[in-house]
Amino acid sequence: MYQITGHTRFGGLMGSPVAHSLSPAMHNLSFMTLGIDAVYLAFDVGQEKLGETVRVFRDLNTFGFNLTMPLKKKVMEYLDSVSKAAGLIGAVNTVVNENGKLTGYNTDGVGFVSSARAHGFEPEGKEVTVLGAGGAACAACVQLALDGVKTLHIVNRRSGSWNAALSLADRISRKTPCAADLTDLDDWQALCGLIGRSDLLVNATSVGMAPDTDASLIRDPCVLRQDLMVADIIYNPRRTKLMRQAEEAMCKSFGGLEMLLFQGEEAFRLWTGKQMPVELVKERFFS
Repeated sequence: MYQITGHTRFGGLMGSPVAHSLSPAMHNLSFMTLGIDAVYLAFDVGQEKLGETVRVFRDLNTFGFNLTMPLKKKVMEYLDSVSKAAGLIGAVNTVVNENGKLTGYNTDGVGFVSSARAHGFEPEGKEVTVLGAGGAACAACVQLALDGVKTLHIVNRRSGSWNAALSLADRISRKTPCAADLTDLDDWQALCGLIGRSDLLVNATSVGMAPDTDASLIRDPCVLRQDLMVADIIYNPRRTKLMRQAEEAMCKSFGGLEMLLFQGEEAFRLWTGKQMPVELVKERFFS
């Protein structure tokens, strides 16, 4: 039975809204299972209160906290240091408090790569095409590069985010051993060529998310070949149109739900130094 003691430490999730989050249930089950005297709570915090709340979390010797958008970028100005991945991504979703010193990490990319590894994809020396250049795409691209992907093709529309995508490809190419480039998403022939050379295709856009579940950026599934792995970071629905296309082409595929699980696992490890009981958490909340 879980008990609060005079030694119980706390941490939690900052953002707005946060009431829907699975994180409190996931982490508190893990603390209870492993006998760790800690609790994880959800705090509805807007940008205007972020600095004040971070100072309170620092001063009260919390174990740390998570952040949702749009706080992931702004929080960096209140931290003492950030990890290499967080610096390259330009966003933090996990903060560790060590005796008042706050270090920022981004576990979203780790969550994606861990889910890919769980399905048999090893990034070392591989070629990957990623559709999109938003926050989730950026995290996945950076972690793939840090984990050994040889060539990374970022595919994005020539919209307001084009310059951000150019900057991402440049940072990866300059600061990791991975060669990254950028292609216009509307150039279908170029995209077909990239997919034909790639070991993994990742949809990191919102195309196909509920309620628009009959949408896919792959207009002709003939470009999907049997030895290509396909990933979709969307988790609602669990089987997107892209995943259905992949299955019909006999490709291995996986969705975004496990990314949520594994990013939480990495945050838990950073806070506690212990392995989250992943199978229990997966069975309870992700089945």
